[in-house]
Amino acid sequence: MALFGRKKHSQPAPSPESTHAKEERVQGAQASDPQPTTPPAAEVTPQGAPPETAPAPRTQLPPEKRQTHAAPLPAHERGPVAPQPLATSEHTSDRHLTTSFDLRLARYGGDLRRGLSMIYGERANETFERVLGIIAKAMVERSEDLRTLDEQRLLSPDWLQDPRQLAYVAYADRFAENLRGVEQHLDYLETLGVTHLHLMPLLEPREGNSDGGYAVKDYGKVRADLGTMDDLESLASALHKKGMSLELDLVLNHVAKEHEWAQRARAGEEKYLNYFLTFPDRTEPDEWERSLPEIFPDFAPGNFTFDETLQRWVWTTFNDFQWDLNWANPDVFCEFVEIVCTLANRGVDLLRLDAIAFTWKKKGTDSQNLPEVHFLTRALRAAARIAAPALAIKAEAIVGPQDLVGYLGVGEHAGKLSDMAYHNSYMVQLWSALASRDTTLLRVALAKFPPKPANTTWGSYVRCHDDIGWAVTDADAADAGLDGFAHRAFLSEFYSGTFPGSFAEGLVFQHNPTTGDKRISGSLASLAGLEKALKSGRESDIALAIDRITLLHAAMLGFGGQPLLYMGDELGMLNDPHWASDPAHADDNRWVHRPRMDWDLAREALAQVDEGQGSSASAELGSGSASHPTPAAAQVLSRFVHLVSVRKGLPQLHASVSSTAVAAPDARLLVLHRDHPLSEMLEVFNMSEYPVPLDPTFLREFVGSTPREAIAGVEWDLDVDQVMIQPYATLWFLGPERTAPQK
Repeated sequence: MALFGRKKHSQPAPSPESTHAKEERVQGAQASDPQPTTPPAAEVTPQGAPPETAPAPRTQLPPEKRQTHAAPLPAHERGPVAPQPLATSEHTSDRHLTTSFDLRLARYGGDLRRGLSMIYGERANETFERVLGIIAKAMVERSEDLRTLDEQRLLSPDWLQDPRQLAYVAYADRFAENLRGVEQHLDYLETLGVTHLHLMPLLEPREGNSDGGYAVKDYGKVRADLGTMDDLESLASALHKKGMSLELDLVLNHVAKEHEWAQRARAGEEKYLNYFLTFPDRTEPDEWERSLPEIFPDFAPGNFTFDETLQRWVWTTFNDFQWDLNWANPDVFCEFVEIVCTLANRGVDLLRLDAIAFTWKKKGTDSQNLPEVHFLTRALRAAARIAAPALAIKAEAIVGPQDLVGYLGVGEHAGKLSDMAYHNSYMVQLWSALASRDTTLLRVALAKFPPKPANTTWGSYVRCHDDIGWAVTDADAADAGLDGFAHRAFLSEFYSGTFPGSFAEGLVFQHNPTTGDKRISGSLASLAGLEKALKSGRESDIALAIDRITLLHAAMLGFGGQPLLYMGDELGMLNDPHWASDPAHADDNRWVHRPRMDWDLAREALAQVDEGQGSSASAELGSGSASHPTPAAAQVLSRFVHLVSVRKGLPQLHASVSSTAVAAPDARLLVLHRDHPLSEMLEVFNMSEYPVPLDPTFLREFVGSTPREAIAGVEWDLDVDQVMIQPYATLWFLGPERTAPQK
């Protein structure tokens, strides 16, 4: 297989030696790994036996040479590198491309083979060969600017872990109408200190209800009202020129029933019918349902939908218009490798792998977080690393703590799966601690997290586009002295505003009477009390609400990893009172926290920050309009920008170092310890509206007697009797810098 073709008229005849070397390289790239005796793919083929497997490619190379590209040789076994002859610029570029392919295949080929062999068994060989062809084509088509970015990221593999990172998450239309509008507002993002832009689903969805864009009709097009793929490429280029990166969502588990694959399946094409999980009657679906949970019990009960055209039951985990894909079919894997390469070549830097936990199905389980999911991810990541090393991947896996770390890699997968994952538990526990004024549960939950691979990154966040599900396990609650069911019910009541004394204004989303589960919708500011405080007109309540918002931002920015700022939270934007006016949104109250960007509010807040008004300790009501709280917005913005500026100067917040929750003398205090090679860092957060006294001996144990407090930029003297931690205060203490021992 010729991976990189050359024009015959522009290339001198190769010598016998170079031809032989090329053949060895290509044959090595096609060589196979030993296969498992039972291919796991057979577990999920509801239409019968797996398709007939193709014979493995033959090679005359000895076994030791077949593994040339599976893994690099140890340093002591490597021979000298032969000098390459000079060539014309065209040939030099081609030679460099071939060399890059070989080096990357040597580095990641083993992971690609391993992943494919464990999920596709006897079909792994043919799939490996097909994937190499897709990768080679993508590398040839990749622009020079993106190839340069590949080299930069290879030299800085920790780019996502850098404390200068700050992600901004938005819907393109809600932020600036369309992609061109987004490009025109990049200066605003620069002002915030943003380095990474995550645009929520923008690939062409089905018309009408599309689950917020997660029912994709065409992965090769942008939603028409947002622009074109060329507009997307232009935006990516503009971001890169400003030192920013671009993230998009890639929905893996399902496609819209209007997608070409589904339409061709409905038209009777057997190949595309095998892209999906369908059944002739309810016999098997009823067996599967015994162990499957319901994701949307209110408006999409069950996991299977009868399709009149097919006259078959189709697996639909989420909605009846979202058809689950059959990832046990290697054709599906190859389709997505092409999609990944295409998006990467348009300039996308990070892909959020949506619903990744659901991609593999196995009867008798909940078909979530199965081992095959991680082999799939490993193979997909390896293919992306070879084709476009500048591209990273993020797992959208909102799962329990013990399952979550698996998406970053545990055991043989360590550091070989997703580069980033959402730390959903940290987000949930912050809201829990804020409501209960007690951090015990937070500390218990974080202590149970296995260590993450050092080369991976948590996505730390407080709010996102989705609802908040109270992911508090009964075991964690019991270890914190709580009843899990009762505490989850308390949190739902508190943040829906029905609990006596609650400061929050949220909405219940997807109440499940069977389990008692009540998730919550609402913006950060409204859940943290700003909406209710502005309605009351009490300055003291407004000040406390702004303090809570700042506290949560500081907890997000100080955890390590990439902080994810949801659009409008930098301004304290409130719930959208008109969220249900759009008929397409009326049945989904998550749109309450997906408002359109208020650019008037942003301009006024920026102007006030520039004039120094935003740093005032007290919030002024201004016009008193609850829907337009400009002075409060200026305070929220000013404090946030300052925290970001401080964070960017702290190597102690590099994501290779994990935060550890330390038991504080008072449960109202959240204390995070970071043991960085430069110095220790201790972060103290008061999760209550009351001053909390603290024995300075506790602080001195970590950061000495005269630590620097980074947010205020002052040195503290801890040789005192008592330290008072003010209501909702945040303190980032830095211990003395470590130095080499002196002789």
